[in-house]
Amino acid sequence: MSVTESLYCSARGDNIVSYINRHLSRRRPFCHRAWESDMTFKTVIMATAMTAVATTSAMAADKAEVQFWHAMGGALGELTDKFAADFSASSDTCHINATYKGNYTENMTAAIAAFRAGEQPHIVQVFEVGTATMMAAEDKGAVYPVYKLMKDAGIDFDQSAYLPAVISYYTDTENNLLSLPFNSSTPVLWYNKTALDAAGLAVPTTWDEVEAAARALKANGVAKPFSFGWQSWTQIENFSAWHDIEMGTKENGFGGLDTEFTFNNDAVVNHIQRIADMGKEGLFVYGGRRGDSRGMFTSGETALWINSSAYYGGFKKDIADFEFGQTMLPLDTAIADAPQNSIIGGATLWVLNGHDAPEYKCTAEFFQYLSEPEQQAMWHQNTGYVPITTAAYELSNTQGFYETDPGTDTAIKELSLNAPTPNSKGVRFGNFVQIRDVINEELEAVWAGDKDAKTAMDTAVERSNALLRKFEAAN
Repeated sequence: MSVTESLYCSARGDNIVSYINRHLSRRRPFCHRAWESDMTFKTVIMATAMTAVATTSAMAADKAEVQFWHAMGGALGELTDKFAADFSASSDTCHINATYKGNYTENMTAAIAAFRAGEQPHIVQVFEVGTATMMAAEDKGAVYPVYKLMKDAGIDFDQSAYLPAVISYYTDTENNLLSLPFNSSTPVLWYNKTALDAAGLAVPTTWDEVEAAARALKANGVAKPFSFGWQSWTQIENFSAWHDIEMGTKENGFGGLDTEFTFNNDAVVNHIQRIADMGKEGLFVYGGRRGDSRGMFTSGETALWINSSAYYGGFKKDIADFEFGQTMLPLDTAIADAPQNSIIGGATLWVLNGHDAPEYKCTAEFFQYLSEPEQQAMWHQNTGYVPITTAAYELSNTQGFYETDPGTDTAIKELSLNAPTPNSKGVRFGNFVQIRDVINEELEAVWAGDKDAKTAMDTAVERSNALLRKFEAAN
């Protein structure tokens, strides 16, 4: 089960965000983010094939039909489609038509075109950093918030059943859940246990230990000891939350559009400079903005790698030459005595206005089905995404999953380590797709030796704040 993450929109996607903001009043939203997978779930694929005929026959005229557009490719898409097919087969009144629209950028393009034609789907899967854009769409009447959807449908909906660090990302200032978490993950430290053992090393738990371990691994023949992917998400957003440091004012954007970035603080600057200095020693090797450096870890070139917990399924399938594991993110003990909590990545399901009440009733029932422990436990165990409810976690535990697959509860522990603070609840910044590209550019200048960390972070904050002001003016 190998996972290829295509987390954020491309340059084309960035233009889409600007396009959305210009046209929200004409019912055109959003931007997206994908975690695509080529995982092989033989049993899921077989089951999906067996239900194909039943799914087709279920599309009877007397059933309310709900359009669900998603960006889950490969076997993740098979599993997503199976959820829809199984729910439809169990319902006398509802049919969920799940449709893969390509990666998140392609899905977004299709959604914009549909809004222009007045043919928007009921459900659209949107990446987490698109939340501010979707909230702007809600303000303009394009979005049907989940908390209201469930209430209007008469479905008992207890937000306390969901993991706090997951739903906190998608709530408004009154703690109302706006969209349904679906595929949620968080960064972890992946390690090559075989390489660590060969070098006589324990699994590092602090950044000092990461640096020392990288130096020892290098001396023991590991070519590129340390690396990471999705550097804004792992090395700035999550590094800040893990150490309970704000990334921006107004509770990281949750408190208002007039937020400003502050990630050029001493803690982040020193952290980035440490990594740059490790690069000069050959202890850190930059492998690309997204999941490009995955191959460095699976090949054994890199022994310490920070990236999404959702790589678990792929690693389990692809890594045969060494023993691997995952552990919590390292702590910088010069900043904090203990970690706070990590923040999520992934996507949620947003409901769009403009459809009939029976279809929304079916949408609410489908969301209830997706949140049940059985579905969430299966999703979690086959993918590496976290279960969104405590009950699904407890079911996985009862089933013995964490004993047979040790370490797979690391992401859950990180997210649930402490009650989220305003600094660790998540981030909600407008134009964040473009802002992440700005951060990527400035970090790459540091890794290339063209800028020191302080200069790069100051520039990144200045450029990013300009994009925040553009978003604020448009909304």
